[in-house]
Order: sequence, then C-alpha cells, then structure tokens
Amino acid sequence: MFLMNSHADHRSPLDPRDAETLGAAGAAAVERHLSFRDNHAETPLVALPGLAARLGVGAIHVKDEGHRLGLGSFKALGGAYAVIRLVLEAAGERLGRPVDMADLHAPDVAAVARGMTFACATDGNHGRSVAQGARLVGAQAAIFVHSGVSDERVAAIARFGAQMIRVAGTYDDSVREAARVAEEKGWTIVSDTSWPGYERIPGLVMQGYTALLREALRTLPAPPTHVFVQAGVGGIAAAVAGHLALEFGAARPVFTVVDPARAACLFESARAGRPVTIAHGEPTVMAMLECYEPSLVAWRVLSRAADAFMTVGEEDAVAAMRQLARPVAGDPAIVAGESGGVGLAGLMRAAADPAARAALGLDGTARILVVNTEGATDPGRYEEIVGLSPAAVAAANGKDAA
Repeated sequence: MFLMNSHADHRSPLDPRDAETLGAAGAAAVERHLSFRDNHAETPLVALPGLAARLGVGAIHVKDEGHRLGLGSFKALGGAYAVIRLVLEAAGERLGRPVDMADLHAPDVAAVARGMTFACATDGNHGRSVAQGARLVGAQAAIFVHSGVSDERVAAIARFGAQMIRVAGTYDDSVREAARVAEEKGWTIVSDTSWPGYERIPGLVMQGYTALLREALRTLPAPPTHVFVQAGVGGIAAAVAGHLALEFGAARPVFTVVDPARAACLFESARAGRPVTIAHGEPTVMAMLECYEPSLVAWRVLSRAADAFMTVGEEDAVAAMRQLARPVAGDPAIVAGESGGVGLAGLMRAAADPAARAALGLDGTARILVVNTEGATDPGRYEEIVGLSPAAVAAANGKDAA
C-alpha cells in the first residue's frame, strides 16, 4: 500500500523542540560523543549502480549500519548515547560543575554512574545499545524482552552484563512493563519510543541517529533526491527526515517511510491523520520493526517531514535481503538482516508500481539513499532466509561479517 502525506502540517516547520533535538548543534554533540568511543569508525556508504540501472533510477547508495560500533545496527548510535548523556548530566548536577565526555571516566563521575540503573524494552538492537552504554560507564542495565525475541538476540544483550527480564506478549507489552518496573525501582527508562509526558530521552536516542545521516551527506557525490527509511515506532525515520528538513528546507529530498504490512502503525497513522495504535496480528519476519503503536515524538516529526508512507510484505523484505546478498553483476554484496533492507524493499516496490513511481518522481535522474539498519543480528535466521551465511556474503567483498 502507498499514500502521499496529506496531513495538515505536511512540510511545515518542525516543532521547536524537535528542531533543537535534530538540528546541527545536536548532531555535532553526537559526533563529539563518538570521537571519544574507542571502536568508532564511520560506516560504509555503498553505491549500487547495477541495481540503479535495473530499477531505472540515476543512483542508489546504501548507508550500511551493519558495521556500527561492534553491535551491527544503527541502534548502537542511540541508546548508548542517551545513557552516556544522562550519566554526564547526573554527574554535573551531583558534583555542581559542568561535566563533559572527556570527564566520563574520572573517579567522581564513575561513582555517580555506578549508582544508576538504565532500563528499556527491546526487540534486540536497542537493548544491546543501552546495555553497551551502561557497561561503558559502569552503570547497571535491566533489559525487558518480549516472548518473540530469539534466544540468540537475548544472549547478544546479556553478554554486556545486563539483567534480562522476559515479558509475555508483544513489544508494546514489554514497553509498558519496563516503564512500570522502572518507576517502582527508581531506574531510568531509556526508551526509543515516547508517550505523553515522556519525550526528552527518546529525543536523545533519535538525536544519536543523526550521525549516520551526517556521515552519508559528507560522503555522497551529490545530495539525494529521494530517501526511503524503514520504521518500527518511527525513531530512525523521524531522525533522518527531520534532519534533512532542517538541513535542506524546501529543497530537501522526497522522503518515504516504509512499514511492514503486518505492523504498519505509521502508515495507519498517516492514513488517519493522527497517531494510531493498531491491532496485533501475525508476526512479521521484520522483527525489529514489529511495533503496533508509534512514538509520539516520531509521529510529530514525520507528520511534517515525511512525504509518503508505504508498506511492504514479507516477500518484499526477503527479496531485498537476497538482492543485497546476491547483487546485480558489478555491485558489491551487503549483509542485511530481516529488517535491515526494508528501505530498499520499499524502493524496489515503489519502482515497480507506476502510480507510486509517478507520485514520487522516480526517474532516471533520481538519486536514492537508503539505510541498511542492521546486519545479520541473528546469523542462523539470516542463513535460513538467504541461503548463504553472513560470512560467505561478506567474504565476497573481502570483509568481515558484522
């Protein structure tokens, strides 16, 4: 399904709160933070000229977050950044002086961090980031996972020393349980979704994501004309769309939000013109995007900054994974997890639909940017779907698998 944004606020200025969060100053703060991370390196921007020719567009570039900070997902930029920012702020208040990233491991700052516990709900990647951030500063982490999160993803979080708490039900059930327990125990919730009265910390998480776009814009040979980004609760889509709106104004790229058809909370919100919670249905292979209620902050941004919303099916997500693993001759191979290639799946679906293609202006001059949001965070599942191991795909380019 496909629809253009008809919200009354479409292409109006961002809310001042969101402009402050997603603007140049906030993005610069994220990049300063990253400069202190031991394993930080900019992730690859990969050109796919063969696929671009096949789809009849001018260029396709993939920002490959499967290599980010040792976690294999863009989420590494958000949760850990928010945890570290919150520790620095708490230490500044406790010590009565400004505290910067350069002070993070000072004994008095470390003492403050040891007394803090950070909690979140996760499908896998956000929890790894929060747990990693807590370990970096010497704090505690409590991570809530719902019944659909695989044991392999749970183990990947637990290796950072986090307390793992299973919750019956869906991701949204785990969000509510994490908030309840955290309030009871005095823990700090670091969620990548927002609800009434809880916006600042999800805003910090979104602010962390702006780094991947800043890197891409510095590397691209020309600014993109079109951007396709997948959405769960909407954080990554809103961060990219909001920063593009602030960076380019009226000249910004055409931005399309891509939802799983089985968990299309943002698509349905766009159709209704307001945030909509949808009914739980059959699980989707796009596990990291299986969310039924949008983040209120993300919706506030996307109602203004997104130009179109669409859904893709299970077969579309699988086709994108396989396309990236077995690329058009001459294009490099990319390891993309079940949710990682969904932006590309949206482009492939839109390019094949004459009405969507015309509405978006996808022609031979279009320069497309998509984000591979994750590598093979569940390698066994990846091999089952693609028919190749992540290592075999990576070896085609002489790189290590993420």
